[in-house]
Amino acid sequence: MRDPIPDIDAFEERAAIVEYDGGLSRSRAEDVAAQAQGFHDADHYWQVLADYVVTRRLK
Repeated sequence: MRDPIPDIDAFEERAAIVEYDGGLSRSRAEDVAAQAQGFHDADHYWQVLADYVVTRRLK
């Protein structure tokens, strides 16, 4: 199965909203933002984004 396409603008916006409005830590807010895009957690999101920047393609 192919990883979803990371959307950095949506990720940052969602994480900020969840952190501020939801009172979550930044780390937990990033997990929520990543999951909203179909990733397992923020670590998975950042790894896919980094791989895409280096290889210019998704796995």
